[in-house]
Parts: sequence; C-alpha cells; structure tokens
Amino acid sequence: MAILENIRKRTTVLILIIGLALFAFVISGVFSSNNFSGGKVGSSVAEVNGENIPIDEFRAQVETASRRYGPSVTSTQLVNMVYDQEVRKTILDQQFEDLGIDVESDQIIEFVRTSGYAQIPDFQDENGVFNEQVFKSAIADWRANDPLRYDAWLQDEASIIQAAKERMYFNLVKGGVTATLAEGEMNYDMANDKVDMQYIRIPYTSIPDSTIEVSKSDIQSYINDHKALFEQDKARDIRFVYFEEKPSAEDENNVKAAISSLIDDKVTKATDTTYVEKQFRNTTDMAAFLDRHSDAKFDTIYKAKKDLPSVVADTLMAMSVGEIYGPYKDGDAYKVSKVMDRKENGTVKASHILITWEGAERANPSITRTKEEAEAEANRLLAEARKEDVIFSALARDNSDGPSAPRGGDLGYFQEGVMADEFNDFCFGNPTGTVGLVETQFGYHVIKVDDKQDVIQLATLSREIEPSEETINTLFTNATKYEMAVMDAEPEDFGDIARESNYTVRPVNKIKEMEENLPGLGSQRSIVQWAFNDDTSVGDIRRFNANNGYAVVQLTKKYKKGLMAPEDASATALPAIRKELKAEQIIAANKGKTMDAIASDNNVSPSTASAVTLSSPTLPGAGREPLVVGTAFALEQDQTSDLIEGNTGVFMIKVTNKTEAADVENYSTYAQNLQTSAAARVNGAVYNALKDKAEIEDKRATFY
Repeated sequence: MAILENIRKRTTVLILIIGLALFAFVISGVFSSNNFSGGKVGSSVAEVNGENIPIDEFRAQVETASRRYGPSVTSTQLVNMVYDQEVRKTILDQQFEDLGIDVESDQIIEFVRTSGYAQIPDFQDENGVFNEQVFKSAIADWRANDPLRYDAWLQDEASIIQAAKERMYFNLVKGGVTATLAEGEMNYDMANDKVDMQYIRIPYTSIPDSTIEVSKSDIQSYINDHKALFEQDKARDIRFVYFEEKPSAEDENNVKAAISSLIDDKVTKATDTTYVEKQFRNTTDMAAFLDRHSDAKFDTIYKAKKDLPSVVADTLMAMSVGEIYGPYKDGDAYKVSKVMDRKENGTVKASHILITWEGAERANPSITRTKEEAEAEANRLLAEARKEDVIFSALARDNSDGPSAPRGGDLGYFQEGVMADEFNDFCFGNPTGTVGLVETQFGYHVIKVDDKQDVIQLATLSREIEPSEETINTLFTNATKYEMAVMDAEPEDFGDIARESNYTVRPVNKIKEMEENLPGLGSQRSIVQWAFNDDTSVGDIRRFNANNGYAVVQLTKKYKKGLMAPEDASATALPAIRKELKAEQIIAANKGKTMDAIASDNNVSPSTASAVTLSSPTLPGAGREPLVVGTAFALEQDQTSDLIEGNTGVFMIKVTNKTEAADVENYSTYAQNLQTSAAARVNGAVYNALKDKAEIEDKRATFY
C-alpha cells in the first residue's frame, strides 16, 4: 500500500516524464526520418546518373520476383537479380528519353505477334494463329470480367513496352554497324596469308624469380601505368573458427546401443509372471513397430541390389528371408535390416530394337513405313540378332527407332509391371540370353534378355545420429570460452589461441558487400553485413549462430573502392614486372648476336613453325605469341628479326617462306560475316559500355 501511495503522490511527475518520452520519440522520428520498417522515407536503393531507384518500388519488384522464383532462390540472390534489372532499365530508359524513343499501340501488337505471347491461345483465332482483333477482344474481356488477370497483363504489357523500346534502340545501333569490302579483304588475308619461320626462344623461366628485385615503388608505378587492371570494389577479409554442432563419439555409441536394444524380444520378470515384448526380430506387425521406434517407415517395395545402400548391398542380397543384419552405419544413421521376402529373378535387364510404323503410339513423325513393312524389318533384324557373331548393341544402335538406340538399346534393370504387358511377359518368362520378337502399341520389339537378379523386401529400423543436449551445451560452452579468450587478447593472437585448443582457423578473403555465401559456412548474410558495418574495425571479433553451430569471426582487413594498394596488387603485378625486367636482362645480354650464337649461349634449340596466320598467332611449344607472329609478317622472306619481347620469352625469328592468300573476286561475303558478327555483339557490348560510363551509387547494403 505504501508503494501505491507514493505513486499517487507523484502522478504529476510521472505524467510529465511519460509526456517528455513520447515527445522525444516523436521528435527523434522527425529528425531521423526513419519509418517503422527501418528504411528511410523517400530513400533509394541506388542512384544512376543522378536518378534514384526508390526503395519502395524496388522492394515491390523483389516481392514479385520472390513469388515468381519461389524458395529455390535466396533473398540476397533475388535482391541482386532485381538490382541488375533495375539498373539496366534505368540506364536504357535514360537513353530512350534522350533519343525520344517510344512505342505506340501498333508497335506493341507487332511485338506480341513476333514473340512468345503470340502462342497464348486467348490471342489466337480458330486456326491457332495470332489475330490482332482476337488479342484486343481478349484484353478488353479481362479488363471487364477478370481484374486479376488484367492486372497481370498490365505487368506483362509494361515488360513488352520495355522490350519493344530495347529492340528499337539496339536496332538503331545495329543500323550503324557495318563492314567495308576492305575490312572483308583484310579479314580474309589474316586468315589465309601464311608464314613459315625458324625461331629461338629464351624463356623467362630461365632466370629464377629470386634473382629479380622488385620494390614497393616499382609495384606502385606499374599500378599507375595499368590502372584499369587494379581497380577494386570495397571488400573485406575475415577469418573464423567454426564450432559445428555434430554428434560426438559418445552420441554415436548411444544411438547404436539404443537401436541394438530394439532387436531382440524384451523380457520383463515380475513376481508371478514373465512379460515378453516382441521387438524387431519377432514382431508380427512390422509396420506398426517401425512407426513407433524408427525414423523411417516400413517400405514394402522390393529392391534390387543397385537400390540398396552400397555399404551393405552384397550382404543383404546374400541373406535368407527372416535374417537380420546390423546395426550398421549408413550415412548419418544407424540401421538394422531384416529380409522380409525375396523374389527370384524379380528384376530383369534387357535391350531391344524398336521398329515402329506410321501412326503407332509415340512414333516419330518422320517415320513413314507401314505396319507390314515394320514387321518385315523386325523379322529381318531378329534373324540377324540371333547370329552368334552379331553384337546386339551395335545392331540396336544402327537400326532402332527407340530413344535407347544411342545406348545400344539398353533399358537397364526393371521390375514387373513397368513395361508394356507383352514386353513384360517376354522378359520375365524367358531365361537370360533369349532373343525374341513381340508387338506392342509402340511397334515391334526385337528383345534380348541380358540379365536377371533377385529382389528383396526389407524392413529397416533406422535412427538418425544426432548431437545430444549435452554435446550441444558443450559446444556452446567451448565457443563462448574461445570468444572470451580472443576478445581479451591481442587481435593477432586469434590464430595462436585457436591452435592451442586444436581449433582450425579458416580465412575468407575479398568478400564483396552484397555476398552471402561464405566457404565453410554457407549462407551467412549477417556476417557480411557486420564486416561492412562502419562501426566494425579491423581486429574486431564477434560470435554468430552459423548453420548447425557457431562461428567466432574476426575482421582482418578492409579494402577501399579504387586503386589497389601495392601489397594487395603484388600477386598480379609482380609476375608482370618480373617478366619485363627479365626481358630487359635477356635482350641486354644477347643484343647484337646472331641467332646461332644466341642459341648456343643460352642452351636453347631452334624451332620451326609452318603456315602460321595472323588470325591464329600460335607457335608450337610457345603458345599464343601475337607480337612475334605480327613481326614475322612485317619481315621479308629470309630476313631475320631483332630480339622480340614475347609473352613467354624473348624471341628471334627468321622468315623462311611467305604465302599470300589467293585473290578472291568479291570480298562481300567476308564483309557480311564481319558485320553479322559485330551486330550479334551489339546488345551486350552497348549496354556494358553505357554501364561503365554511368555514375552508379549502390546503396543495397543499407537495406539488405
């Protein structure tokens, strides 16, 4: 009562405090401009050349894509997919607006006529052909009587309009793509002018990398001279220790013991009587027993050897009815199996040659033979197949009309009731090796019975091997102890502390901002978001719930968008710089020497290359060397080159023969091929060029 009295005395103060709290809540909302969903009002997921892609519209597109693709695509994959689509649409729409590209209703109809939409039955006349009036009537009917279908059509129509604009735009670009007769002639000459040469090559590998000194300033200079090669996006390096929630050896033994206790009858002795509980070995209702005690139900289907677990297939097939085998481990479970029944020769392996006729069920439309002709051909092949020196598979491959022809007619193993009745009866009614002829609705079959095997019906008592509660608690404790230990230590001690406890440290480098899958952990978007959070510093550590366990993660490095630092670029830059320095050394050491002297001084042998072309500048033993081959075409016959810095070494060449391509009366065909090839690349090349030029600010990571 005293407490209530004190509250009553302070009513005014409480009202004031609550009011100030509400006021603060409202004001903070105004200043932060946050809505209740966590996004900013009026904010955008990207900005393309100054134009925003609103987050609300973007989320609606992601939701639509989610319904279309279902659970087969992750949320991050959907976001990235929709982002790429929206950026493309925005970039192209800007081009359409600049050029005044738009489509009218007749262009929409023409697009529908020449696209897959023309196959929609509602848009076709009685002859199954797209009809403009039928199309318009169908849309009008949907609008009046089927609003949901009409709304769906409006979305399709927006896609059609966009596709029609794109087709118009890219066709305009393609209209400017051409190739002259001179270009056609040059293309012809590059493929058909040939040169023979003798060459020596001093490979760069002849100088050990360890003898080439490259400084940090050398790498920086190389980066500055090749900026396009060393542009990078924001990225992060992490390392982690994974505590996987998996069964211990004790858990496995407990499952094995539990399943073993269910095999033999359970005998309970009381004062006056003895109770016997029939278990797996002697139960009279196997289905009910497995329902109560097993993770897998009783499967009544008979199994061939190939359908049994490989670890026990031979053992199970050799057992008699009523015999039991187990416990045995199969994957993540312990099992005990009992043979309930056996059918001798219950599965057959057969091959056949199908000879069908025009009008037979599932016959290829190209087949025109009559039924009588098919029967005569089948009898001819039957006689051929029964000859001792004839290989049935080869006969089937060359003559069968069936889909198994490429496999030599092999149908594999099958049980009764799978094939057509006549086919089934022949295969199961005749011994292995029999060749005969039957007729079914599909045609005439020349059949060879290849093999027969027994099938068995199994009852399997199965228990999944799962981590116990004690194991799970121990795992959590170990993860927590490790997390606390590394957080109290220096950042660089992360690995040493892990090794002291025999934990494995796994690094993951160059993670991008919108990635979600991490090697060894699977989908872990939360870890990626944490690594890119502005408040997360290099060396920071955090424990995450990972798939079936925990991951203690440390951020080890941040990469800024822009040019790589020398230490990050060294893996790419060092080999290229070393190659340049080696080339300088080799050229300096051999300058002014003859080809024979260079070969002798460098312990290399001359090689030859014949019929080399500019369009395929490959040298035997050296690979692709366009500069070397180009130099050869610039030389006269019997002329020797200076030293040439190639891709794989320093070369000196001597042209031994040059063959010019035969003149062609008209190069228009070659010019047309060039034009067609260039036009085929327009759509992708133009968009990529526009995207490279565009100023794109990606804000996805703010929302996802």
